[in-house]
Amino acid sequence: WSAGTVWLSATTLLAVLDDIGRSVATLPARKLVFFNGHGGNSALIGVANRELRLNYGLLTFLAHPGMPVDQGGAGSANAEELGMGIHGGLDETSMMLHLRPELVDLPAGFRNVPEGLAPNRYVRFGGAVSFGWLSNDFGPSGHIGDPTGATADRGKVLFEGAVRAFADALHEIARFSFGQS
Repeated sequence: WSAGTVWLSATTLLAVLDDIGRSVATLPARKLVFFNGHGGNSALIGVANRELRLNYGLLTFLAHPGMPVDQGGAGSANAEELGMGIHGGLDETSMMLHLRPELVDLPAGFRNVPEGLAPNRYVRFGGAVSFGWLSNDFGPSGHIGDPTGATADRGKVLFEGAVRAFADALHEIARFSFGQS
């Protein structure tokens, strides 16, 4: 539905992650961290982490620049997005304005929030009941959120916070073992 989109199937992604893990397992390194910038990959990387642990004895970790809403993250502080600015909304667009502003056409942005999910207690992004979805389930543009208020300054704050949090997470991962009390 979205010409020009390049993606890997679940089978291919799992095979690639297995190849990476098998390669790392030949090294003295015993820990492998995947830094995931796309929430839609989280479940598959979680499966891969378990399989890499089982098959190669690696301690495996999944980190995100910010916990995706559909994985239990808080989501954007933008109340207008109703906690559902998950795909090209305020925060992601702000981050792109900071990192690669030439790739953003902000005047073309518009609000696309699935308000019908907001009153749901269970079946919603980050709810106790997850659901399979595609970006175009919520409209032909593929974005979910409200990018109209995005700024490079907001993106800079988000980016710097993500870098600090990841550095802190790496320090904790370096100390991690299952023998900790």
